[in-house]
Amino acid sequence: MSDWSAGYMADINYTFGYYPELNPLRSRLAFAHAGLVAPPVATACELGFGQGISVNVHAAASGVEWHGTDFNPAQAAFAQELARAADAHARLGDDAFADYVRRADLPDFDFIGVHGIYSWVSAENRAAIVDFVRRKLKVGGVLYISYNTLPGWAGFAPMRHLLAEHAATLGAAGAGIVDRVDAALAFAERLLELKPAAARVYPQLAERLKKVKGQNRNYVAHEYFNREWQPMFFSEMAAALGAAKLGFACSAHFADHVEALNLTEAQQAFLREIPDAVLRQTVRDLMVNQQFRRDYWVKGERRLSPAERNEILQGLRFCLTTPRAEVPMKITGALGEASLAPEVYAPLLDALADHRPRTLGQLSRGLQGKVGASQLLQAVIVLQAGGHLALAQDEAASDRARKHAGLLNRHLIGKARGGGDVVYLASPVTGGGVPVGRFQQLFLLARGQGVKLPAEWAAATWQLLAGQGQKIVKEGKPLETPQENLDELNRLARIFADKQLPLLQALQVA
Repeated sequence: MSDWSAGYMADINYTFGYYPELNPLRSRLAFAHAGLVAPPVATACELGFGQGISVNVHAAASGVEWHGTDFNPAQAAFAQELARAADAHARLGDDAFADYVRRADLPDFDFIGVHGIYSWVSAENRAAIVDFVRRKLKVGGVLYISYNTLPGWAGFAPMRHLLAEHAATLGAAGAGIVDRVDAALAFAERLLELKPAAARVYPQLAERLKKVKGQNRNYVAHEYFNREWQPMFFSEMAAALGAAKLGFACSAHFADHVEALNLTEAQQAFLREIPDAVLRQTVRDLMVNQQFRRDYWVKGERRLSPAERNEILQGLRFCLTTPRAEVPMKITGALGEASLAPEVYAPLLDALADHRPRTLGQLSRGLQGKVGASQLLQAVIVLQAGGHLALAQDEAASDRARKHAGLLNRHLIGKARGGGDVVYLASPVTGGGVPVGRFQQLFLLARGQGVKLPAEWAAATWQLLAGQGQKIVKEGKPLETPQENLDELNRLARIFADKQLPLLQALQVA
């Protein structure tokens, strides 16, 4: 373990994930729904940006000036490469948190994002994060922070401890972290076969361990094998952030805004009896067995009048980010799966089927007599929670971002020639990321080179893959013959042309 890492996993790089909650634009809906003033965001910062996918997508796809640090130099170097390619407003470094706050060249921020990292760093680094927020977040500014939560982790915490201890004590000297992770998982499986008493008390241990075993090893190493691993109660987070003058605003996870998905009517009534917001959230976590929180906090809460709230909501713009026919008519909350009322969602989805942005006011007027105002607002939130709807920037902001988003996308598509690590591209419409798989990026690459027909995209992609000795894996098995690979690529190219390309064109990704 490297000395500079302070116990954080530095032997293996983090995954190339994109996290939409870090897009400040999303906070406008969450704050307005909660009846709170959201600040305009001109400057933003991400602490612990990992590979830098989110911070670079958000810098390229919006007019926001982004700063950030991640003390893993390999990750910071990759993030800086993306920033140079996009030529956007992203200033990224590899400072430790305690050093970063002392930088004289940083502005004060309207928005600070801290995704996940708070659970995996030392107490000193958690204090440094809170100190950074205290010093650098503007009055009225927003903090997005996500973290592992109790009580949801209570049952698996002993197993997590065992996995980390095995890797640290019995892992082969000099073995890579992946080998140590695999050895620890095998050890834990053997232990559970002996039916220890803890497995009877926590019957979910075996299923959780099976899930971990099937996950990406880069993710598993960072999630479970850090020296520091600290899930916490909401009240503990509130106490820490209270020292920085922050108060809880609302959840950044939109499914939490629809309580009928998560709580029974009796549970909702019980929570309404609790006047203290911190205690209420702590009790709610127990009700849903919360494992991971994604929250907005604000430095100086200001409430909207009903008229102001309605005016802001009516002016928000939305666009559909999933092909209309592929939007499932179900949503999952803490209570399980719920069906979406077709009389509400079908006309709304039809109105958004061309993927063009529309304000909530426009949708309300267009659906008058079919969908009520409260039904429409809840439907928009549910579709946002499912990842099928996104807030859209105004046209002027989209126009300003188009060049930088295009530069970043061309760079990422070029990287798809060698592998499929990054599966998101930047949309100047949403100011955020859009999922685009490796093969779909390679189709865009061929299309950008003047290749016009889906069959030709497939042929160009297969030529590239075959030249690297790569094969397509379908249903867990590699396709063996060139014709099988080409047939599968042709199938994917036709689907891309019919369903995905129109969506990407509307979102100004293609």
